[in-house]
Amino acid sequence: MKLSYINKAMVAVVLMAATLLTSCLGKLDLEPIDPNDKTTIDTEEEFFQYLVKLYAGLANTGQGGNAGGDLGGGDEGATQYWRVFWNAQEFPTDEVVNTWTDEGAPQMSFMTWSANNPFVLGLYNRIYYQISATNEFLRQAKNAPASYEDLPAWKAEARFLRAYSYWHALDFFGNKVPFVTEEDPIGKFFPNPAGTQERGEELFMFIEKELKEIVGDGESQEEVLPAAKTAWLGRADKGAAYMVLAKLYLNHAVYLGGEVEGYYQAGRNYLNKMIAEGGYSLYTQGGSDNGYASSAYQRLFMADNERTHQEAIFMIMSDGLNMTHWGGTTYMIAAATGGEMDAAEMGIGSGWAGNRTTKTMVENFDADNAGDRAIFATEEEGQSLEIDAYEQFTQGYGVKKWKNVKQNGEDGENNDGVFCATNIPVFRLADAYLMLAEFDLRISGAVTATSQGLVNQVRARSNAKAHNGSWNYDFLLEERNRELYWEGHRRTDLIRFGKFTQGMSWPFKGGSKEGTDVANHFALYPIPAADLGANPNLTQNQGY
Repeated sequence: MKLSYINKAMVAVVLMAATLLTSCLGKLDLEPIDPNDKTTIDTEEEFFQYLVKLYAGLANTGQGGNAGGDLGGGDEGATQYWRVFWNAQEFPTDEVVNTWTDEGAPQMSFMTWSANNPFVLGLYNRIYYQISATNEFLRQAKNAPASYEDLPAWKAEARFLRAYSYWHALDFFGNKVPFVTEEDPIGKFFPNPAGTQERGEELFMFIEKELKEIVGDGESQEEVLPAAKTAWLGRADKGAAYMVLAKLYLNHAVYLGGEVEGYYQAGRNYLNKMIAEGGYSLYTQGGSDNGYASSAYQRLFMADNERTHQEAIFMIMSDGLNMTHWGGTTYMIAAATGGEMDAAEMGIGSGWAGNRTTKTMVENFDADNAGDRAIFATEEEGQSLEIDAYEQFTQGYGVKKWKNVKQNGEDGENNDGVFCATNIPVFRLADAYLMLAEFDLRISGAVTATSQGLVNQVRARSNAKAHNGSWNYDFLLEERNRELYWEGHRRTDLIRFGKFTQGMSWPFKGGSKEGTDVANHFALYPIPAADLGANPNLTQNQGY
């Protein structure tokens, strides 16, 4: 396959003015950033420019770097999609303790947040800005000339991006979130919730229907994504949609409040279809380039990780020259660097001393299971294993998994060591292999020999020993932690395995230094208080 991907500068500098969600709070009316900007899409070229803007919504904070973001107000860098998503997935788990005392940050690590937490509001607003932007693209596409031959495929991409964001809304906030599509008019109105129960079927079924249609499993065959592994890297194809469908089915018992017969099998079927059609393979090419040694696993998270595309199912592209904001992998790398850690080793000028990991996670990386996946800053670099004070960055091992360094040892393209060029592998094949083993266990109570072999391929890639012990839920959860840590999966995984609120502790969970169980309602975030106050159609999730 010819390697091609979204031109990163193209994502960063979109020619067409984007529509702005002036307030996610109570109404989803779209207004232009500037009253003199266009509010209609008039040519096929402009539709493509708008599509690029939709992808840029996952990567950028707005049209001008840190010079006024899509959402407006506050710290623009803190509103970037991956940053707010990652914080919500990782802060309240054993994978991260955050140092900062900014309003709302300690509560995210402690699992003591409220409906007024600014981190929760930032996540909610970013998700709904993206949904609103995709709705507007699809709304305007309804009246486009039939001569725009590429538009049906572009509409499928926009529908994927909307389903991806609605899946995040479902996962983080539940089924009672506001629900709007392109069929709703532009204007000031109060959206109704998707459903009346926080664990219910309405939003789940919409996401399922959208994804099945755009992979060709629906009644209409007009708006269908390209075949798996054929889209530009950074754009969605059937492989990306298969993966979200599989995630939806794997977590369905959480989202719906109980298991549905056939859903685990459906998820496994989509994963098998993705693997069979896509020709994906694990990236195994570690070694020394220009005297710089790095493992195959490390290279998945380095500044030229587009070279590992054979394993990537969907990526968010980054560019340290043009995409100059404080989110994405700039945040991932800089916030993980501090104390006596060498910023130059990470490919940056200086660190922010924000995020590190807990003893609970580190102890999961024993000699038989770690291989070369335990990429930590330890006592030799001034980091202690024990954490007595969360606000002390040097307490807790640092994580050096993500780097702004290329395979040849050169820094990724950046502005004076500030912004990072490392792409984000949102979904990759190793995750799919681990999911297949879990589907097996949930369907039949045993992991097939085929799935065991695939998981051991993942382990072998990182020089971990083949697993010959029990293939149970505890092992699969621990293995997902070892392979996928700091990639934005942990909270969802812990909830699915029943280990998020109860039965597992880590430092500062529940506000205790040793960690303690918390109330079950923390498995969902609250609907932000500001949106509840503005929209009388919404009701709060239980416990808030």
